[in-house]
Amino acid sequence: MIQYLYLWRVSYDEGLRLQADIAALVGEGRLKNVLLLLEHPPVLTLGRNGDRAHVLASDEMLAARGVTLHEINRGGDVTYHGPGQLVGYPIFDLRTLRNPNGGRMGPVDFVRAMEEALIRVCGGLEVPAGRVAGLTGVWVGAGPQNEGPGAKGLGTVHRPLSGERKIGAIGIHVAKGITSHGFAFNVTTDLRDFGLIVPCGIADHGVTSLERELALGGQGARAVPALATVADQAARQFGMVFDEQVLAVESLEALQASAEPARGFPAEDTPMRVPAEVERLHGLPKRPVQA
Repeated sequence: MIQYLYLWRVSYDEGLRLQADIAALVGEGRLKNVLLLLEHPPVLTLGRNGDRAHVLASDEMLAARGVTLHEINRGGDVTYHGPGQLVGYPIFDLRTLRNPNGGRMGPVDFVRAMEEALIRVCGGLEVPAGRVAGLTGVWVGAGPQNEGPGAKGLGTVHRPLSGERKIGAIGIHVAKGITSHGFAFNVTTDLRDFGLIVPCGIADHGVTSLERELALGGQGARAVPALATVADQAARQFGMVFDEQVLAVESLEALQASAEPARGFPAEDTPMRVPAEVERLHGLPKRPVQA
C-alpha cells in the first residue's frame, strides 16, 4: 500500500523534517510506504555529488530574490524548486517492492519506476515524454522550439535548447532500505529561475514545464491542470507502476494517527531466555524450576 498526502506549499526545512520523521516510522514498520506531494518556496538544492560552480548566481543575488540554498544528501547535482512545481517525496521501504524481473527493487530500479510514473503523467496530458540515454529524469520533445500560441511570455530557457528538454528531475537518498527525496516536476514553474543554475549540472540541455509544452503543442493554448490535480494523477500512476494500492490521506495528523504503536522489546509475553535445545547443545547449566 502507498499512503498519499498532498501538503500544498511547505518550506524546504519543514519538508526535510517531515521526511526524516516519516522515514523513521516506515523503517520501524509502523507506516506503509508514503508518498508526500507538495510545492516549495524558491530554493536551490545541491546534492552530495553536486558542484557548487553550477550555482551561477552569487549569494547576494540569491538573497535579493529570496532564494535559499541547501546542501543535502540526495544524489545528483543542483536543482531548483519553486512555486508551480510538483515535488514528490516517496518514502518507501525498498524491501517491500519488486522490480520487473521479480527480484528485490534496488535504487536504480526505483529511479526508473519513478521516471515511468512521470512519463505516464505526461502521456495522460498529451505531452509525449521519455528518457534520454545516460541521463536521469523525464524529458520532452525533439527538434527546434519556438514560442507557440498562448505561451503568454513564458520566455525561453536560459540557454539554447537541444532537442530534449527536462520536465522532471529525480534524485534520491537511500538509508537502510528506506528512500527519501524524490522528484521535481515542472507544471507552471517560472523557467527563468533555472537561469540561477546549470540544472542538474547538464549544460547542453534545457528545461521545460507542462505549461510551456501545452502551449507549444500546435493546437493552441490548452488549460494547465491545477497542481493538486497533477498530484492526484502522479499518485495514481505511482500506484500503477509500483503495483500498489494507493490510499489518499486527508492530513498530516491523519497520517501520523495511522502509524502503528511502537513495539516494545522484549514483548511482555515473550520471556527473554535461551531455548532449552540450545542450552543442552552447549552444555549450559539447567535453569532453576520456577514455582
